[in-house]
Amino acid sequence: MALSKAIRESLLHLEQQLLSGEVRRSPEELDRLLSDDFREIGRSGNLYSKQQIISLLADEQETERCITDFEAEQLAPDVVLVTFRLASRAPQKHQPVYSLHSSIWRRDKSGWRMVFHQGTPVQ
Repeated sequence: MALSKAIRESLLHLEQQLLSGEVRRSPEELDRLLSDDFREIGRSGNLYSKQQIISLLADEQETERCITDFEAEQLAPDVVLVTFRLASRAPQKHQPVYSLHSSIWRRDKSGWRMVFHQGTPVQ
């Protein structure tokens, strides 16, 4: 299935929102962007629910994050898989940390909401 440029850009924007400290520390914004059945496999390999992620991110330290190599593939009419490479750098660190990410987004009556995410550290 061909994915429209508008949907691709919209999902890139949503991923960028989820990387901003302001959104990550906002339970209301996370509730809006994450589906109620959301699951995440974190960098640690642990599985997290929506409520666990909201709790964990509430006190997260500000980190600079940059998405590259963003790709989006439509899996079904209202389901899209996105993948990207992320460079993250905490203020006290000199070198960024890299990871590969995948997210599944599903469109419902309120818009696009993330249902799954995984981040894997890489060299």
